[in-house]
Parts: sequence; C-alpha cells; structure tokens
Amino acid sequence: MHPAFSVIFFTVASGAGFGLFSLLFIADVFKLGGGFSREQLVIGGLIALGLIVFGLLSSTFHLANPKNAWRAFNRFRTSWLSREGVFAVIFMPLALIYLVSIWFDAPTWLRDTSGFLAAILAWITVFSTGMIYACLKTIRQWNSPLVPANYLALGYASGSLLLLLGAVVSGLETLPYIAMSALIMSIAAVLKAIYYFWIGSPGLSPTINTATGLTRAKVKLLDTGHTHGTFLTEEFGFQIARQKAGLLKVVVFVLGFALPGLMLVWVFNQHGGEMAAIVAVVAGLVGASVERWLFFAEARHVVNLYHGAQRC
Repeated sequence: MHPAFSVIFFTVASGAGFGLFSLLFIADVFKLGGGFSREQLVIGGLIALGLIVFGLLSSTFHLANPKNAWRAFNRFRTSWLSREGVFAVIFMPLALIYLVSIWFDAPTWLRDTSGFLAAILAWITVFSTGMIYACLKTIRQWNSPLVPANYLALGYASGSLLLLLGAVVSGLETLPYIAMSALIMSIAAVLKAIYYFWIGSPGLSPTINTATGLTRAKVKLLDTGHTHGTFLTEEFGFQIARQKAGLLKVVVFVLGFALPGLMLVWVFNQHGGEMAAIVAVVAGLVGASVERWLFFAEARHVVNLYHGAQRC
C-alpha cells in the first residue's frame, strides 16, 4: 500500500494522545509518584487532546474530497471507520468534563466517572482504528488480531513516554512511571516482533492460484490488462525492497524500543533525567512513525495478483 503521510501522522499522533490521556487518568486516580497538581493534570490532558484533534484532522487530507468526511459517521453498524469517528466524538466531551472537573474541584464522583468513561472510550477508539485495517481480508498483512493489538500497544507506549516526561518535569517520583513505560514498551516490542515474524511467513501469502481457485496446476497470468500505471497499481502496488524493509525494522526496534529503554535507565539513575526523558519521547515517536510507514509499505493487496504479481 502507498504510505500516506497524513494517515501516518494521524495514527501516531492520535494513538499517543489517547494513550497519554488514559494513563494520565490512571496516574491521577492512584496518585502515582505523589500525584500531579491540578494545573499539571489539565495541561497534560490538553496536550493529549491536542494530539488527538490534530491527528484526526490530518486524516481528512487523505480523502479525495475532505468536505465529505462527515459521511464517515453514517455506517456505524458495519464500518470500523465510522465507529472510530463516533467513539472519538463521544470521547471529547467526556474528556473535557473530566478536565473541567479537575480545574473547578467538582465532586469526586463526577471527576472519576467522566475520566473513567473517557479512558475506556480512548482504548476503544484506538482499537477501532486498528480494526479498520485488520478487517480487510484482501490484505493478508493486515487481516490479523495482531494489528489492533499493535496499535494499542504502540499508542500506549508513546503515551507512557509522554507521561514520564511530564512526571520528570513536574518533579514527581519517577519510579512508577518508569515501570509503567518499561512494561508497556516491552509488550509492544514483543507484539511487534511476533507481527514481523508472522507477515514474513511466505506459506501464508495468497497466490494467483488461490485467488482464481485453480490450485491443481500452475496458473500463469497472460495479460495484466494495461500497459501503464493505474490508480490500483499506484495506490495498492507500492513496492519496498526486502533489504530496505529489514533495515527499517532494525530502526523501529532501535529507536522505538531500545533507545527509549536506555533513557528509562538514565532517568532512573537521575543523570540528566529531563533531557533523557525528552530523548525517549522523540525516539519513541520517530520509531513509531517508521513502524507505521512500514505497516503500509509492506501491505500487499490481492489486486496485485491480477497485475503481474505471483504472490502477495
């Protein structure tokens, strides 16, 4: 698939924003590291909402006619894209009620209820984003429960690094936030490794034989139906060299997991904790962006089988 910058930015930014908001609520409820102040909670929540809003807005640039983006809400019963949009819209007022409750010292039941519901909706929205791709049976690399699991793990990993930076800047006890980030990033790294191993299994790839249902003899495509590029070949026929993909996967693990993990140790030892936390956030977001680019670049739509490819 052709990797579109708008969709990459959308999935990385919104995932980090939803992850940050959910983890911020957990930190508030359990007063991790001593607890954030009222102002710090509101600022952190607004940063999370900013990432979510800018991410969602960027996704409209991938549409042929962005003015028709509202139509995405019309198919809630059958479309994961529609569900994602509806859940995101419901999340916003609940998140704002939570932040307003913090700022004006509203009753605890209102603060906790709105925050809990917003955190659950954040989780559901990120899951729905992953399911937009996982439900596509025409792309083997996406049609797996590993896809929404990876979306959730990477989004919350980015959110945990942002929350850790906030804890360091706020002067809180960082050990609970370091442990949280380490746990989530470890889960994300394992899920990503399993996913890369799974999509690399050639025996699972559709072929021109399985696409046509003629499995008793070798099928050969005699005519691709065109002599130049089409929308299908340009949008669904993106090619990436195996060597380049392998190198980028190393970059994903180095920037997305290894370097942030090293920075967690640095923060724990209190050697320039603030700068280490900033490096962890930047490295984590860059690693997530490279991962998301690869997620699209390595996806092979079965339509390519009818345009010359023998395996997808």
